[in-house]
Order: sequence, then structure tokens, then C-alpha cells
Amino acid sequence: MDSVSARHRERAPETASEPAAAGEPAPRNPAPKARAQPPVFPFSAIVGQDEMRQALLVAAVDPSIGGVLVLGDRGTGKSTAIRALAALLPPMRAVAGCPYACDPEGPAESCPHCATGAPRRAETRPVPVVDLPLGATEDRVVGALDLERALTRGETAFEPGLLARANRGFLYIDEVNLLDDHLVDLLLDVAASGINTVEREGLSLRHPARFVLVGSGNPEEGELRPQLLDRFGLACAVETPTDIATRIAVVRARDAFERDPAGFCARHAAAEAGLRDRILAGRARLGAVAVPDAALERAARLCLALGTDGLRGELTLMRTARALAALEGAATVTDDHLTRIAPAALRHRLRRNPLDETGSGARVARAITEVFGG
Repeated sequence: MDSVSARHRERAPETASEPAAAGEPAPRNPAPKARAQPPVFPFSAIVGQDEMRQALLVAAVDPSIGGVLVLGDRGTGKSTAIRALAALLPPMRAVAGCPYACDPEGPAESCPHCATGAPRRAETRPVPVVDLPLGATEDRVVGALDLERALTRGETAFEPGLLARANRGFLYIDEVNLLDDHLVDLLLDVAASGINTVEREGLSLRHPARFVLVGSGNPEEGELRPQLLDRFGLACAVETPTDIATRIAVVRARDAFERDPAGFCARHAAAEAGLRDRILAGRARLGAVAVPDAALERAARLCLALGTDGLRGELTLMRTARALAALEGAATVTDDHLTRIAPAALRHRLRRNPLDETGSGARVARAITEVFGG
């Protein structure tokens, strides 16, 4: 009974209200009322940390980039920026009642809810941004048998996990470098395929689980496994600001927000709307942005100069430069886009050189100078 109680305490609320057949997500009846969310520090009010803010906006324009890793000192605004992005994202269209938030225009076959053949009615939902706690059990992450329904009704039904809730959204892991190895292995499998497979307790089920992986952490507390590190499209380094003016601006902004969250957010509402419009416009023009052969050659030369393994570096650099160009309203990827995004796209893909004590960011900057000149 202790394990049953623990499972129920860990459950996150779900709002599916349609009847569920065996193997489908269990219904919640009546559906719980949505709680009013407390104000979140506005993304547009973040002071400094330009590389981190740029990487998060680029990932919002093109989720196929592969996610964002933010590593740096404690208290530098990593979690604040990621949660601010969640509040900034434009809403999305999803199938009403689907616990996986499937796209109404997408195929229904891969979703156990939509594949039943029932009419698919569209609704607007916020883009999900789901926290994955370090102490989460595997059942909570991947989903498991709904014990309440099994014990009270004798029925087999699936209780969706965090991966189901994160589909088509963002999965955020704070202190990602401290994540248990068995959860790392699980995330690697799902991130590669976009499908979560559950085989346990009489259940056999597959559901879509495509999400943007966002992680933050302090590198002094441990390193990430290379396999997980490689799954992040962008890696940003954040540092404690050293100039007095920036430190004062950060403290003033945070103090003003904590004193009057609603008023502070209201003062930045226009800037937030402008950023949201930029993301939507960037998504709309992304497919039309041209990537000239000259830009691809520059990207390849840069990766060769840095000695990156495989071709993932070039692919990520091309995609992120294209998304940055789309975000800024440019029709063509230029050297400026490549050089500005290259440190975040490549610094975590470098081989370790015991004879070179310079950091990975400095090595990328040096290679940019060699390849692009200047």
C-alpha cells in the first residue's frame, strides 16, 4: 500500500474528460478547474545574458534544432529565462480531449487517443512546458497503469506521464547534470524516436512524445554524459555579470517584480507581445529563408577547423542560423548569422584537448576568426 500511496502522491493532474478504453488514458471526472497561474518574470525584462536569450528564441522558432542547454553559475537567471519563455510562447492548436495534444492537421495513427476514429475537434491550448524533477520515478516519467481505476473497477487503463504532457512542447530539467542515469537512458531513446513505448503491468502502448529538451545546471556540480550532451542542439554558457551597471539593473528589475508582480508584468506587456509576434513571424518565414552554398561551405570549414565529430555540428549550425535569420526578418543566411550562433551550436561538440587549456567558447571564437577572418 505504501507504493500505491506514493504513486498517487506523485501524479500530476490531467484534464482528459472523454471515456477511455483499455490501454487509453484514464478520464478525470469532473475535470479539475484550472488554477490561476502566478505572474512570471517577463522574458523581455531579463537583463544581459544575450546568448541564452537568443538561443531560447531561436529554439522557439524552430523546435527541430534539438533543445537548449544552459550551464553557468548559480543565481544567473537560468531558470527565470526558461520559465519566462514558457509564458511568452504563442498558444497552439490541439485535438480537444487528447492527452498528447496532437496536431489536428497531423496523422492520427500514432496516437492511441486519436486513432480510435472519433471526430477530432480542434481547440487552442498553451504550449506545454513540463518540469522533470530529479527525483521523479520512471513510472511518473513514461506513464503506467492507472492504479485507481484498476483497483476500483478492475479495468486496465494508461495513466499518461510527463513525456505525454510534454508532447509538442518543452521538457525542462533543472540541474540536468544530476539526473539519474536510468532517466538519461530513457530520455535518449525517446528523444531519438519521438515515440514513448510503454511495456509493463499488462500494458503495451506507444504514444507521440516530441518535445524540445531544455536543461540547466551548474557545471561545478557534475558533468553531463556525452550521449545526453550531444542531444542538445545549443549549449549556452552564462556567467555572473562583473560590471556594476548590469548588476544594479538586474537587482532593480528583480526587486520591482517581487514588490509588484502584476504591475511589473503590465509595464512589459507591449514588449512581450512584440516578442511573441516576432516568434510567430519567424515561424511563418522559416521555410522561405535561403541557405546559400557559400554559407554551408563556411559552416563545414568551421566544423573541420574545430574537429567536431560527425555532421551534426554542420546540421545544427545551418538550422540555427536559418532560424536566427527568420527571427530577424532576413531572407538569406549570412556570415553574421553563422558567427553569432556558432558558439552555442558548437562549443559542446568539441573534443577535449589536454594540451589546450582554453575553454571551448574561446576555441570556437578562435576558429571563427581563422575561417571568417576579422
